[in-house]
Amino acid sequence: MEIINAKYLISSPNVDKCPPYNAPEIAFIGRSNVGKSSLINMLTNNKSLAKISKSPGKTVMINHFEAQLKDETNTKLTDKEERLARLPIYLVDLPGYGYAKRSIKQRKSWVGITMNYLTQRPNLWFVCVLIDSRLKPQTIDLEFLQDLGDNNVPCNIIFTKTDKITQKEVQHNVKLFTDAFLQIFKKVPPYFITSSEKGRGRKEILGYWHSAYPQQV
Repeated sequence: MEIINAKYLISSPNVDKCPPYNAPEIAFIGRSNVGKSSLINMLTNNKSLAKISKSPGKTVMINHFEAQLKDETNTKLTDKEERLARLPIYLVDLPGYGYAKRSIKQRKSWVGITMNYLTQRPNLWFVCVLIDSRLKPQTIDLEFLQDLGDNNVPCNIIFTKTDKITQKEVQHNVKLFTDAFLQIFKKVPPYFITSSEKGRGRKEILGYWHSAYPQQV
């Protein structure tokens, strides 16, 4: 499975300015500096698609990228069949949460923009919530996931930066997080363990997207 024809589309200041509802939408969010842009670039195999900054808190708008999912394993399709088999999607890079060096007013504004998008966007398929695998469960992440649950917003969890620690530490921290999650909800949503540097998790995520692609959004 591959993502093809990925390209930047538009940055919107609020949900009302977002593109038309003509494709299922996957949004990415997490604490600032958790690796959203790096993950998007890894999944699309395009290192320059989403801008990566060394300074957290740079994403302040709703950034849309358009792309297509393509099954690379089926080589017997005609050109017409292949075009029809390409599944359109939007990838959406949302402002990160919890960046303390921004003013309270700015942070509240981002929260408002983000929650309006998450609760009002009719073609939102699900949200990928990125969690730093190096850390023990963070209250801010669990509270955000609870907000999603309270608003019936479907999500996946993506553990990032697994190349920075040992695999034993990754497994330990993932277990701690899923246990903490089960203190709030009855079931853990689909989750993936990734490394943007090594490409870990790419095959599993794209395969899941293809298998779960909605007939209607």
